[in-house]
Amino acid sequence: MYEKMYHILFHAITDAITLLEEHNYQEALTLLEQASRDAEEIYISQ
Repeated sequence: MYEKMYHILFHAITDAITLLEEHNYQEALTLLEQASRDAEEIYISQ
């Protein structure tokens, strides 16, 4: 469970960093919010 949550959040963070470097702030925020919801859903479902 935690490994899957880690992968979701880690990949979202690295993708968000790239988006921030491109000054694409809204897309980075949306990506992080969705990853947070996905990880929370995994946690709740366990």
